[in-house]
Amino acid sequence: MRNTLFILFFLSAITFCGAQTPYLKFADDNNKEGIIYKGMISKYILENEHSFDWYFKNKKSYLPETSLITAMESVKDSIQFIIFGGTWCDDTQLILPHFFKIQELSGFPDSAIVLFGVDRNKKTMGNLSEAFSITNVPTIIAMKDGKELGRVVEYGNDGDWENSLRELLH
Repeated sequence: MRNTLFILFFLSAITFCGAQTPYLKFADDNNKEGIIYKGMISKYILENEHSFDWYFKNKKSYLPETSLITAMESVKDSIQFIIFGGTWCDDTQLILPHFFKIQELSGFPDSAIVLFGVDRNKKTMGNLSEAFSITNVPTIIAMKDGKELGRVVEYGNDGDWENSLRELLH
């Protein structure tokens, strides 16, 4: 896990130094109008990509439960998230806008979230998806003190990703 944290720090340093773009952007061969981001991205990339109308539509229509906002707010100084998602993936297109709406309403800091885009093979740059054993997206991993607390994969174990996230944060 220590090596994984070093890799995350290194990728973050590249982002801030501007040495190179920490992601690739390319056309989705399976969807003529789709775009795939692979590598370290952010919610701001999702918000500013003109072809991602799904982001605003799903974020705007979502009304999160107060208990989930409160749960996120209660851990905003102690938890970090590592998220893997595919911009091509229907589940990611629904869950990520919802997650980020909860994040914003709870005051959870952007700096405590690292988001990685994966291709259709669920691979990202630097083999990080393999290091974290990512098999399905989205995968939301909660970290505390450099250790994984748990993860919500797609819709969680009970089919309700919000409930799975709330339970993870308590």
